[in-house]
Amino acid sequence: MIVNRMRRWSVATKQFLLMFAVTLAIFAFLAASNYVQASKLFKSQMMDHAQTMTVRTNQFLDSYLDNGQNILLLLSTRSNYLEASREEELTEFLRSVAETNSTIVKTLYIVSSDGKVFSSSQVRYEVLGNPALPAIYQQASQSYAAMVSQPYDSPLSGHTVAIARPVQNNHGRQIGVAVVELDLDKLYRRMSEISMVNQTFAILSDQGKLVLYDRSSDLLPSEPHSYMTVLPEEFIGKLTELSYGSGELAGPKGQLITFKSGQNRLGWNLVLLSEESYFFRNLSALLDTYVTAGIFMLLVLLAITFMLSRLLTRPIRLLALRMDQVRNLESVPLAPVRRYDEIGSLTRSFNSMMKRIQSLLARNKEMEERKKSLELKVLQSQIAPHFLYNTLTTIGSLARQQRITEVNKTIRALVGVLEFTFDRVSEYVSVREELKGLELYMEIQKIRYGAGFRFICEVEEEALELPILKLTLQPIVENSVFHGILPKGGAEGEIRVRGEIRNGKLRFVVRDNGAGMEQSRLQGLLSSQGHAPLKERLTGIGVSNVHERIRLYFGDGFGLRIRSRKEIGTVIVITLPASLPESFCPTGNRLDTPDGER
Repeated sequence: MIVNRMRRWSVATKQFLLMFAVTLAIFAFLAASNYVQASKLFKSQMMDHAQTMTVRTNQFLDSYLDNGQNILLLLSTRSNYLEASREEELTEFLRSVAETNSTIVKTLYIVSSDGKVFSSSQVRYEVLGNPALPAIYQQASQSYAAMVSQPYDSPLSGHTVAIARPVQNNHGRQIGVAVVELDLDKLYRRMSEISMVNQTFAILSDQGKLVLYDRSSDLLPSEPHSYMTVLPEEFIGKLTELSYGSGELAGPKGQLITFKSGQNRLGWNLVLLSEESYFFRNLSALLDTYVTAGIFMLLVLLAITFMLSRLLTRPIRLLALRMDQVRNLESVPLAPVRRYDEIGSLTRSFNSMMKRIQSLLARNKEMEERKKSLELKVLQSQIAPHFLYNTLTTIGSLARQQRITEVNKTIRALVGVLEFTFDRVSEYVSVREELKGLELYMEIQKIRYGAGFRFICEVEEEALELPILKLTLQPIVENSVFHGILPKGGAEGEIRVRGEIRNGKLRFVVRDNGAGMEQSRLQGLLSSQGHAPLKERLTGIGVSNVHERIRLYFGDGFGLRIRSRKEIGTVIVITLPASLPESFCPTGNRLDTPDGER
């Protein structure tokens, strides 16, 4: 019956219920997952802090032990004081060492083999005594190295731990025992500084005796009627029974999360105790945040899904259907626009997008065809035969005149030009490579026509590794030679190429003081009908071809600009982008000469 009733529901109602149920389920799953992850994260952070604190504390305790052993070694070097009965000097020495090492030492003792005791606080010792010294003396006498006592209460040092070792004379005979009582109050203050909020600590000896604990913490139980926190023996026993790593223990304010370290060099175990309720307090706050956000999101979701189902389902479905019918982008029927709201705007945007796509497809197709045509033309006309013939003729003439140096120079230049022209498949080279090929070409022209004109290149260092279309500068300079310098006789001629980076663009200026041209020819120079092809050209690429290639590759904002005056000269400005194409990869010194000088 329920299924039959659902079949009669409208699509909007079904969509509303489905969207609401799915979103609610997703939100509930994410909230539960985040809660579990947060719980694990909080616990992991607590364990990480416990491990960090354990490492830092053990390092601090190890330094205590090392410093104590160093002090014992220092005391054992004064065995001559005992043998010579220099009691006042020995007492003063102990007091001086205790003051110097007051950060770890509370009291120093040297107990001679006849039972006489010398202390850094001699007067207080003679008044108060120290009943623990005989047992410490007995244990140290039976040990060849330093020994660490169990914690005890000293009349001079309070609650402390002693480090002791035998003192021997120069003949290796034991003449006493040196004892260092550690200052556990300073260790307590250091531990309190690095403890977290709602966390406390306790340190146990290897026999389960309490070395140190947080006396100010209310997380630890205490004996009744005691002025300060005194741990019950039962609780100390539970601390001793804890296994290494994390665990749990009941405290006076609730359950405690514990972390017990292994024994350090002193034989002590550090136990960190954290309040479990503090851990769950953060999780409870997080849960309250989730509940509040969940209620708010459910209300918003209820309203949004209802509105979307009623207002947007039908027109969006129709538009989506229209989009699904698109198969051929070159002939797309436009969707009719009958609305003036957001759906109508979306429909108009769809129609506009289809028109732009069709226009871009047509333009891209045309540009690809032109690009392929130009690339084919470049490949088919790489080297003009007249240039090669005339250059070889020049080499032959120089050889007949026994001008061997110029022959070698011309051959190297010709080989470099041929290598530059043929050796690259990519349409890009670096500016440095383009200039190298241009200089080799100009060497050939100077040898052919004499050194009556000068060729000067001035390019900024930053521009040398930038990309440039191959054979961009050579046709321009070639045009200056044959249409500018040579028609004017070549004498005192100068061609200057200057390159710089300006406003994010690579800019070249090719200037000559040649014959120039009439203003009527300037417009036609950038078209394929600018002037007749030159037989003396290196390649079939002319000025107009360079201009067209630049605009084709980089857009209408780039290309050539020409200024010229009759009998004054010509200036051609070449504007290129200064960014590096992804396909460009510099090849290094590819144009070096091939006769062993590469």
